Parts: sequence; C-alpha cells; structure tokens
Amino acid sequence: MPTGNYLVEARSTDAVEPAERADFWSEHIGSYQSRMDYRYARTDDFRGETIRQHTGTYQLVRFRSDGIEYSRTARQIREDPDGDYRLLLPLTGRIVLRQDGQEARLTPGTGTLVSFASPFQCLQAPSTQAFVLTIPARELDGPLNRRSPLATGLDLNRGLGRVVRSMLDGLHAERDELTDAQFDAVSDRVVELLCMLATGDDRPGGTRHLSDVETVVRRHVRENAADPGLTGTSMARSLGWSLRQIQLALQRAGTTPRDLIREERLRLVRERLRCGDCEHLTITDLAHASGFSSASALSTAFRQRFGVSPREMRNGVRGT
Repeated sequence: MPTGNYLVEARSTDAVEPAERADFWSEHIGSYQSRMDYRYARTDDFRGETIRQHTGTYQLVRFRSDGIEYSRTARQIREDPDGDYRLLLPLTGRIVLRQDGQEARLTPGTGTLVSFASPFQCLQAPSTQAFVLTIPARELDGPLNRRSPLATGLDLNRGLGRVVRSMLDGLHAERDELTDAQFDAVSDRVVELLCMLATGDDRPGGTRHLSDVETVVRRHVRENAADPGLTGTSMARSLGWSLRQIQLALQRAGTTPRDLIREERLRLVRERLRCGDCEHLTITDLAHASGFSSASALSTAFRQRFGVSPREMRNGVRGT
C-alpha cells in the first residue's frame, strides 16, 4: 500500500447528475492544476474520469474524457504562477497543443512538453485518454540548458521513447503498491530519459550533456570547496540542475558529489600546508577554513587520501 505523502485518487463525473458534470469537471481539474479556462463541446452530459498519483514532487494523471478545450491566458499566469512542465501523452484520440507560435498535433504514442508559465491552447478530441505528468521546472530547465521545450514532438512508440511509455504504464498499473520514494525514483528516471529525447542525445547516459554538467560542477566545487555548507543539494540549487543530473554526470566520471567535494577540500588543505603564508594556521584553523567540521575529521580524511597526517605533511614540507 502507498506510504508517506504518496496518494492515489480516482474521480468520475458519474458521481454527479448529467447537468452538473461540466462544472464538476472544471472544479475537479482546477483543484490540482493551475488556473485555466474550459470550453466544452457539450455541457449537458460531459463525461470524464481521472486517476491521480502524486507526491510533493511529481504528479501523474491518467484521464479519459469527452471533447474539451483547455486554455491558459497571460492574466491567469500572472494571477496563478506555475513554472512547472507537463508531459502530455495521448493513449487514444487526438490532442492539438498550441503555444509560443508552435503547434503540436498529438496522436497515441506522440508526446509533448508544455509549460504552464506561457499561454497555451489545448484542444482535445472526444473519447481521448492520456497521461499528464507534472515535472518540476528545476528538473528540466538545467538539463535542457533552459531552452524552452514547448511543443516538442516526442516519439514514445519506439526506442528510448517506448521505454518512457512503458515506465508510465508501469507507474499507473502498480499505483496501489508504490511508496512515495518509489514513485519519485521512477519519475526521476522518466525525466532523465525525456531530457535525452528532447536534446537528441539518446546515447547511454546522455554523454554530451553530462560532460558539460561535469565540467561546470567541478569548477563550482573548486571555487566553493571552503564553504562548509557545500553539498550536492546546494550545488543543484545554485547551478539550476537536478541533484540526479549532477549525480549521473559525476558517476560517469567515477565519483560522487560528496567524494568530489572531499577531494577538493583535501587538495585545498594540502596546498595551504605547503604554503609559507599559512604556517601560522593551526590544523584546526585549516580544517575550518577548508570546509571540514573539525581537525579530527580533516586528519582522518587526509591520512586516508595521502598516507600521512596534515601535521606530518607540514613537517615534511619544512624539512625539504
């Protein structure tokens, strides 16, 4: 059964009288999506149903409904800001999405990324079923180099796209068996694969992009190694990438955020031990000035890395 903050909720217009179903649908969708306008092909007996899975990070909705047009205006964006993205993937029927002068005509197996931070018009044919995955902006803006992925046609019928489709199917099928951590973990993987599809880099690991991430991360760590608050999470926040993207880039290079930070701090200590201008600093001073919590933490890590203690290296440098 789901645990933590992971919830599964099902709703259907069958719960209300036919004349009330359009209003019910508008209120229901509006309860978990940002402000939009709704234009119904018919309001006397609109039919629709949703199955919604969500945590505090991701939301996956599988829905079926009659024909409808959704739109989001500039005024609604100002009054109800939402910078996150939605992956829209029809399973049956057709959807036309218009945004930023682009148009995506979606049929089963063809997906698109749409931003709620820009006006759009979404026209849905009758008897359409689809997935809508809400993706936090931070998970896409960095990996896609802040390029707008609007109306990007994504083929989810073959290759890597088919893997994405199967993962969404699996999330939905196993919805009652997942925990919040499991739901978020699979959603993270889906987003990583989407980034590879959107950038055209569908090689394992997204090599081109991950190499760029590694370069920037290494420079950031080198420049901020002395900051005791430097962590993988703080790096992700500062650089605009997700922590998972940073972890993947460093994993490809054979390291982790924590190991890279420790290595840069140890390098900094070694340089200062060899510097005559730092001779007045005690080992405790060096530890605190290089991001370590204590002299003992520094000494342990330093001996593991270089085979001698900081004090022994300082004495050895003086004797040469």
